[in-house]
Parts: sequence; C-alpha cells; structure tokens
Amino acid sequence: MADESQLSPFVFACQGGLVLDQSTFAMQPGMALELQNFEPDISGGYRRISGYAKWNSNIVPQTSASTEPVLMVALFNSKVIAARGTKIFEAGTTGSWSEIDTGRTSAGRYTFFRYNLAGTDFIIWADGANNATKYDGSTVTDITASGAPANPKFVTGFKDHLFFAGMSSTPQQLTFTAPFTDNDFQTSNGAVTIKVDSNITGLFPFRDALFIFCEERIFKLTGSALADFAVQPVTREIGCLNGFTIQEFAGDIVFLGPDGLRTVAGTAKIGDVELGTISRPVQKRFQELTDVDEFTSLVIPDKTQYRIFFSNSATARASTEGIICVRRGEGYEFGDTLGIRASATDSTVVAGTSFILHGDFDGYVYRQEQGNDFDGNTIVGKYRSPDLTMGDAGIRKNFQRVIINYAPEAAVNADLFLRYDYEAPDVARPAAYPFDTATVVAVYGSAIYNTSTYGGQTNPLVRQPVEGSGFAVALRVNDRGTSAPYSLKGFQLEFDAGARR
Repeated sequence: MADESQLSPFVFACQGGLVLDQSTFAMQPGMALELQNFEPDISGGYRRISGYAKWNSNIVPQTSASTEPVLMVALFNSKVIAARGTKIFEAGTTGSWSEIDTGRTSAGRYTFFRYNLAGTDFIIWADGANNATKYDGSTVTDITASGAPANPKFVTGFKDHLFFAGMSSTPQQLTFTAPFTDNDFQTSNGAVTIKVDSNITGLFPFRDALFIFCEERIFKLTGSALADFAVQPVTREIGCLNGFTIQEFAGDIVFLGPDGLRTVAGTAKIGDVELGTISRPVQKRFQELTDVDEFTSLVIPDKTQYRIFFSNSATARASTEGIICVRRGEGYEFGDTLGIRASATDSTVVAGTSFILHGDFDGYVYRQEQGNDFDGNTIVGKYRSPDLTMGDAGIRKNFQRVIINYAPEAAVNADLFLRYDYEAPDVARPAAYPFDTATVVAVYGSAIYNTSTYGGQTNPLVRQPVEGSGFAVALRVNDRGTSAPYSLKGFQLEFDAGARR
C-alpha cells in the first residue's frame, strides 16, 4: 500500500435513493443507480429490507382446482380474514382456515373498512360482484336493506356514515348510510346518493374530508354532517388509475396517477388542493410496466414508507417487482423490491405493533418485516453507486482502500465490488471483497477486530484494502447467501493521483 499520508480521501453518505432519470455524470455521489431490496432509511443510509414469513402454515382453501390468488387480506380481532375464489376464511397464526362467508357467487378484489358501532367491532368488505358484507367476529351479514347499493366495489367510513361506490350500473354514484348505522339507506333518516361526472376509482377519508378519486377527476366531500356536506372539485385534470394504490402517507395521500405516484397535499390552496408528482426519479419503472394484472400497496408507518407492488399471476415470485418510497427530510427517496408478489395487502397497527400483510397468487398469506429471507428464499440485495470521478475525470486514480460505514443487525454476508471506467469491457474487474461480519479485514466500533473494540461507534467502519485504477469508479454491494439486514451508511475511497490523460 502507498504511504497513507499521501492518499486523497473521497467521502460520501448514502442518501438520495434510486435515481433513474439522471445521467451518472449528473448524479450526486450518495444516490444509487441500483437499489434492489434496499430501503432508504429515515435514520440515514440504505437498509437491506427484512423478509416475510407465512402468517399461517396452511394454504387458504380455493374454490376450484385452478390456481386462485388471495383477493383480500385483513387483520380483524387478532385473526386474518382472507378471500380466495368465491370463499372467505379466517385464521390465527396456527390452525386451519375457517370458512365464514359461503354465499358468494363470483368475486373481484376486495376493499374493506374496520369500524365500531354501539360498542361492537365490525369489518365490512366489498368486491364489486356481491352485496357488501359486514362481520362482527361471529356472524356474517349482507347489506341488503332497501336502497342498499348493488354490488359496490369500494367501502369506507366518514363522519359516522358508511360510504359505498364502484357499482357497475352506476359507476359515478356515491351512496352513504344514515348516521350511526350500517344498513339504513332511507333518505328520511339521513341517507343520500351523490353523483359526480367521472367514474369513481377509490374512496379515502383524510383529515376533515372524504376524497373521491375518479378516472379523470378528484373530488372531496367536506362538512361534519348531512346538513353541511358539500362536494368540491380538487382537480379536473388528474385522476387515479387504481384505487388500491391510495394510502395515507407522510401527512398526505399518495396515489397512482397517469404520470406516476402523486400526492394530495394536506393544505388547502385557494379553495383547492395542491397536487404533485413525486416519482420522477423512478418514473422509468412505471413506463416499463407491461401485462400488470393488478396494483396493490401498503404503508409501514414507523419507517415513513410506502410500497407499491405490480402483480401478475404469470410472473414468477422471484421476478415480481415493486417500488419503495420513503419520505426523508423534505423529499422522497426510492428503492426497488424484487420477490414480493402481492395480490392483496393490509397494514395496520394494533396496540403499538405493526402488522404488514400480503396475500400471494400462491394462496398463502404472509407477514412482512419478518426474518432474513422471503419465506425461505434468499433476498437478493443490490446497491450500485454512480460513477465517481472524485471531481476530476481527467486524472487516473490508483485506489488503495475503501472504508465502509455500515450497521449490521446480525450476521452479514455481502460482497463489495469496484468497477472502473464505466464498466468498459476491456477494463480489469477486481474480484469481490467480502465484508462478512466474521471475515472483514478490520472493523472499528465492534468486537470483531482482534477481539478488541475501537472507538465504540454505533456503525462499524470496515477498512478494506483494494486494487485497481481508473478515471472513474463505481461501488457495488451484493448480498450473498442469507444475510441479515444491514444499513449502508456511507463510504470513503482512498487513492493516490496518477497521470492525467
């Protein structure tokens, strides 16, 4: 190694997330050209995501011999309610799935809403093919009272009313119950039907308004009771492509519009609501989508994180993609997921514990944020930095060492790669440099280096001697085997300057 006193350091933190809309020459050093199964961390850096495991080891029964996806997954009374085919079941973490609804003929994707009425907890669901149905943990009851909407697709609650929409015969119509009831649609008691001028694609209560998402418009219902309810346009220029992408996230509502992920800001602006696209850095991912059967989404509240999945029954699980969006500071950062094939989702918090659930096309229900693998399958985590010139692309750098600042949560199995001069085919590629927690060259801040602890830092510093030279270099990190999650916080490259070209 060269005299360390003569080495030039180049330091950068991992921040900015996945960026696909900029040239590598324009990107900031901390951004990522590849960020697969890594999540931007609100505490800093990029964290390899956790895995998922089966909620229940038993498969959700299906209606026929054909393969059927899970159409609904919802946590209710410590059990998961799951729909598959034309049947609905419930189960705890052990035991068989018990059928609770047998009266359905056909079925689509389900929406649901959890509520309490007169001291009893209920969940109500709708699928666009059957009557809406409520369940109190013991009895299933179809919503069939006089005036009840026929086969609604969307259901939610707002200001002590239940709201229904997405009826095939009246796609622009919104119907709600009388107050403090779930099966009274008499206008004399306070039930009303409202019509808008675009087909409804989703409903979402947020703060003091019920947002009505349509194919080409967005409206909001404001007021505190029937007497002062009013429907106002939010925008007549943008609609929501898919209601299953709508989530409350980071103090806003996020949804999929025709130009990518957008937010409805929570602050009124001249009687309207400000709209903005947030997914420009990864818009390429949406432009590349083909043969997508369904979208679905969820939030992980304690990570200020939104996940959207592109589901397709014909795509193998290992090839199924999604996008992670994290609100960090004043902006949004993104990463890719690979290997989560979600057909239905639920994310809720019970007694301070988050339950992040998804159903798959294989008929099982899974709980995310569990373990180090995808139900026994390896999580393939990948990171690639931009091509780094250290401020001068005309000088060849002889690289001597890379210091990795990372935070392991358990045993890590990962490799560091250096790729010189834009990965040109005629440029030498050094072999992988492992930084497994048991084999790293030196770790500061842990008890790995000679059994001694240096500095007591929270994030270990791996001092890795390296080889090679180039005018530019990119860093790659790939998981190997069943690595536990770990966070890449930043890097320091040390080099001596060579000749100018």
